[in-house]
Amino acid sequence: MNRIQILDCTLRDGGYCNQWRFGRENTKKVIAALDEATIDLIECGFLTGPTTYNEDTTKFTDLNQLEGLLPDKRRGRKCVCMVNYGEYDLDTLPVCNGKTIDGIRLAFHKKDRKAAMLYGQKIMEKGYRLFLQPMVTKSYTDWEFLSLIEDSNAIKPYAFYIVDSFGAMGKNDLTRFAYIVENNLHSDILMGFHGHNNMQLAFSNAQVLVGMSLQHQLIIDSSIYGMGRGAGNLNSELLAEFLNDNTHANYKLRPLLRVIDEVLEEISKREHWGYSLANYLSASHGCHPNYAYYLNNKKTLTYENMDEIFSMVAEEKKDTYDKAYIEELYLSFMENGRKDGSGITTIGKVFEGKTVLLIAPGQSAETEKTRIIDFASAHDVVTVSVNFDYSGLETDFIFVSNLRRFKALDSSKYGKMIVTSNIPCDDAFLYVDYKHLLTPEEAVSDNAGLMALNFFARQGVKEIYIAGMDGYSHESEKNYATPELVISMRKPLMDEINRGMEKVILTLSKSVRIHFLTSPKNIRVPLPD
Repeated sequence: MNRIQILDCTLRDGGYCNQWRFGRENTKKVIAALDEATIDLIECGFLTGPTTYNEDTTKFTDLNQLEGLLPDKRRGRKCVCMVNYGEYDLDTLPVCNGKTIDGIRLAFHKKDRKAAMLYGQKIMEKGYRLFLQPMVTKSYTDWEFLSLIEDSNAIKPYAFYIVDSFGAMGKNDLTRFAYIVENNLHSDILMGFHGHNNMQLAFSNAQVLVGMSLQHQLIIDSSIYGMGRGAGNLNSELLAEFLNDNTHANYKLRPLLRVIDEVLEEISKREHWGYSLANYLSASHGCHPNYAYYLNNKKTLTYENMDEIFSMVAEEKKDTYDKAYIEELYLSFMENGRKDGSGITTIGKVFEGKTVLLIAPGQSAETEKTRIIDFASAHDVVTVSVNFDYSGLETDFIFVSNLRRFKALDSSKYGKMIVTSNIPCDDAFLYVDYKHLLTPEEAVSDNAGLMALNFFARQGVKEIYIAGMDGYSHESEKNYATPELVISMRKPLMDEINRGMEKVILTLSKSVRIHFLTSPKNIRVPLPD
């Protein structure tokens, strides 16, 4: 056996990018390529609890579902699946027969570490190699980690891991944990390392481990093309080449490159992974990466704002993602501003008996600019742009709820701004409470255009004409009036936003007359006449 082995986790950890929907044929291609590349350990996906099985995913409910996917001849390779502690009924796990998977990776949180040992023992009793994966290893004190190793020695798993769940483990932390493992883990148990790339350390940490004078055999996890949630993982192709060059390994790289060409490149166009500032910030604060995912998807915060919110996360909330908690923090941050009513009386008079022309920054605001200008000239309307200074005409007001967009606006425009309470603008015409304008649809709860519609509907305006509120196309460059406004966004999120916009506009149309002046290309709202 090589002193250092590669475990490829593309089909499991990479599945966080595409909801594990690789397609059965693509799953075969990935496994066959890893086999041809002589990767030592192939993780085929999750073995999970009672749910409806979809053969195009790599979340399996029964090991029989792996038939036809695995190599006919293992040639020294081992196939494994991961189980999250408590999510799979071990009574239904068949005895290992050498025809499906060879081992099970058991992931568990620190609070479950004692119970996880008993759970893992049952897996071993069924004949499977057990890989112990203590998630967020960095959260363990040295004493807790030593205690965990002692418990592991008592059951003698196949491998025991150092898991850098948040990609926040630097060289000093890694070597400290590695030496604790080296000096206390039973010599027959392999030492594993699973890293993430939030701070771009996965590859350098792997090199540090390879360079250490360790007696334990090593397993290092990686994924093809670095595929993985958020910042992704260590790249299998990089690790394989490094080991070829430095340890006399003989991994074949071309099968991995073929999979990138034929399978993963297309997925990466739809579901981006790789370095991002949001994931860096979550790692630097020791927080679960889903917090970064939540805040980044808002598209309302500067990175400085994100850093402030991460600094507010309580220690006991960092390790496990709590959606309700981060929502509360986010709303608290966005509300933390002026909420006085200055300008309310004035604005009522401005809108009395008037029609509002609301100009959002969608592409139709530019392509149908002539129509917008002609309409504004021919009708008695109050013109309001949303989060941008419209070049087509000098609007009466600018509604601003997005901190990123506010930073780009000229200070000379402050006096005609209607700003929500999260915007730090002392000279605005009107301040309104951010939280009171949120919509009930999660994907668009703080969508600026909908918040503006909500605000004007509450002012009792006669009717609202909408321009530039087009919804979202999967081709990001077609979504905004000007290139500098373009932001990247996951395609499934775009679809959720479009559905949310349709629902909210239809609901608001019951309290105020709403018309589309420009043609929304990506949303369909059957407005009443």
